[in-house]
Amino acid sequence: MTSDSLVCPRTRGLRRAIALVALPLATLASTAPAQADTPRQNTVQFTATATREVAQDELTVTLEVLKEGSQATEVQAELKRILEGALAEARALTQGVSPDALSAQTGGFQLYPRYGTNGRISGWQGSAQVILSGNDAAKVSQAAGKLQPLNITQVRYGLSRALREKHEASLTTEAISQFRARARQIATDFGMKGHTLGTASVSSTDPNFEGRPVPMMAMQAKSAAAPMADAALPVMPGKGVLTITVSGEVVLTP
Repeated sequence: MTSDSLVCPRTRGLRRAIALVALPLATLASTAPAQADTPRQNTVQFTATATREVAQDELTVTLEVLKEGSQATEVQAELKRILEGALAEARALTQGVSPDALSAQTGGFQLYPRYGTNGRISGWQGSAQVILSGNDAAKVSQAAGKLQPLNITQVRYGLSRALREKHEASLTTEAISQFRARARQIATDFGMKGHTLGTASVSSTDPNFEGRPVPMMAMQAKSAAAPMADAALPVMPGKGVLTITVSGEVVLTP
């Protein structure tokens, strides 16, 4: 005898009634999200942008030394010796100077084998880098000329964080003002009384501040032929366009 057979007929009937009522309720709940996704009426989506040409203020110079030899340990030791001397000089140059004006850090350190025609290792070569950067171009370029025997391999101009944030703040205000003005004009053109803000997003794009590196092969060859101690690197900053975009939607009020 099952447990259900022990329940009186009236109780079993009540259970069936509850199940029949629950089924339509579950079906109704499953269709509720589809109804909620119905597009709102009188909505308009558009964007507004504010742009500004800004002079790049941060100079980055990459210096590198290359060494090769028959033994990996010898090449590594020589690279470390040169790198330690260059970093000691860099620390002296940055002493008492604001990090924003001039800073130094190590870059890549690589050691890899050379292979002969027989496919076997015939020697080793390696490289070590020091990277100088700052918004004081004179100090950065002078320091780059003193880090011997490293050679300049790349020069890069960009926008410092402080200057970028300063411009982004004012450009954001300008872009939002343009968005609001356009929303009012759209409402007027559609013959509406006004509008309310729906959703909105703010983004920043600066494709001109990617800081594409400039090869310095001529400078490298010259420094290899003759020391350039105290010779400042000739540089000139460029300009780029910083853009703030406001995207969103407004609900027009009839």
